[in-house]
Amino acid sequence: MEIFLIKLLQFMLAISLLVLLHEGGHFFFSKLFGVRVEKFYLFFDLGIGKWTGKLFSFKPKGSDTEYGVGWLPLGGYCKIAGMIDESFDTEQMKQPEQPWEFRTKPAWQRLLIMIGGVLVNFLLALFIYSMVLYHWGETYVPVQNMHMGMRFNDEAKALGFHDGDILLGTERGEFKKYNADLFRQLSEAQRVDVMRQGKRVSISMPGDINLLSMLKSEPRFVEMFIPAQIDSVAPASPADKAGLKPGDKIVALNGTAIDSHNAFLYEIGRLADVLSTAKTSADSLRVRSIQLVVRRGERQDTVATVLNADLTLGFVNMFAMKNYKPVTREYGFFESFPAGVKYGWNVLAGYVDDLKYVFTADGAKSLGGFGAIGSLFPDMWDWHRFWEMTAFLSIILAFMNILPIPALDGGHVLFLLYEMITRRKPSEQFMIRAEYVGFGIVILLMVVANLNDILRWLGYM
Repeated sequence: MEIFLIKLLQFMLAISLLVLLHEGGHFFFSKLFGVRVEKFYLFFDLGIGKWTGKLFSFKPKGSDTEYGVGWLPLGGYCKIAGMIDESFDTEQMKQPEQPWEFRTKPAWQRLLIMIGGVLVNFLLALFIYSMVLYHWGETYVPVQNMHMGMRFNDEAKALGFHDGDILLGTERGEFKKYNADLFRQLSEAQRVDVMRQGKRVSISMPGDINLLSMLKSEPRFVEMFIPAQIDSVAPASPADKAGLKPGDKIVALNGTAIDSHNAFLYEIGRLADVLSTAKTSADSLRVRSIQLVVRRGERQDTVATVLNADLTLGFVNMFAMKNYKPVTREYGFFESFPAGVKYGWNVLAGYVDDLKYVFTADGAKSLGGFGAIGSLFPDMWDWHRFWEMTAFLSIILAFMNILPIPALDGGHVLFLLYEMITRRKPSEQFMIRAEYVGFGIVILLMVVANLNDILRWLGYM
C-alpha cells in the first residue's frame, strides 16, 4: 500500500504541474490578446445533480476569471469566452459577438492561443531535461563496457548473434546505453557490429524487425548477461530458509539448467504463468515449491524451498552495479541547454516513431492508461527520476494535444489553418459536431487504455 501511495503522489504531482502549465499557456496568450478567460480549473468540475463539482473556487475582485479545483482528476481546462470547446457552451455562441471574445480575434492570434499549451509543455520538457543534466549529469553503463557480453533469444541467434557477444553499434553509429533506443537501433539496422571473443564481427540485419516483439518477447531479443550469483539474502525469506548464502550460484531450478540471472528470471516467469491458472491454495503451493541446485565453491548442493506469493526468493543480485562500472558526464549550466534539447528531441522522435505500432493488434494491447503511467514512477521518492518522468509526460502531453483531433488543441489548430488558407471560417454547427466527434474519440481511447490496465492487473493480458 505504501508503494502504491508513493507512486500515486508522484503521478498526481507531475500531472497537476503539467496541466496547470499547459492551461497556463492558453491563459497567457488569451490575456495577451485581450480575450476573456471565464474559468481556469485544475481537474474537471463535472456537476452531479445540484452539486457543481467544485472542490473549491474563487474569483478575485475585478477579475473576469474564476479559478478552482474540480473533483475529477482527468486533466483541467481553461474556458475561453467565445470559443467552442469541451464545455459545449452553445448558448454563448448565440449571443452577439463581443470584442473580448476568442471568435472576434484575428486568426493568427487565435492560433497562438490554441498552441500556447502545447508550446509550454514542449519547452518545459526541454528545460527540465536541461536542468536534470545540469544537476545530476548523465550516468550510464556504456554497452561496450559490459565485458561479460549479452544473452540473446532464439530469434536473435537465428540472425547470427551468439551468447557472449558485446554489442558495439550499427551502420548509424555506436550504441550508448542499454535502453529502448538500443532496441530501436537494432530493429532498424542493416548491420550490427559486435565483439566476439576479442574480434570485431559484423552481422547482417533485415532492417525492419518489429520493435514491440523485440521488447515483449520472453526472453527478450537481447539482455545484458548477469550471473545467477547471490550477493545478499533477506532474513526469514525463502532463500534464507533454504540456507542460501552470499556467493552461492544458482545452477538449476526444478531440473532446468540455469546459466545466468536472466535464465533464472525467465524460469520464474514460466512459474508465474502456471500460478495464474491455480484454482486452490494447494495448487498454488505446488507451483511455489521449488528445488534449486546451488554451487558453493567446488561443491553443488540441492535445496528445497517455497517461494513467496509473488514468486520472489528473497535474495539480491548486485552483479551489474558492482561489476559494470557506470560513467558520468557532467554538464555546465549553459552546456546543459543544447544537451537537454537534443535529449528531449530524441525522446520525442523515438515516441513518434513507435506510434506506428499502435495500429497493430499488439500495439493496441500495449496502450496504457493512468495505471500504466503511474507504474513508471519509482517505488521510493526519487527527485531525479520524478523530474525525468515529468519531462517525458510533458513531451507526450504536448504531442498528443497537437494531434489533429477535434476537441484537442490540434483539432482547433487544423481548423484555424484551414481558415487562414481559404479565408473561410468553418460554420459553428460544423465546429460543434466536430467537437462532439473528437470528444468521443478521446473518451474511447481513454476507455481502451484504462481497460487494458485493468485486464493486465487481472492477468488477462
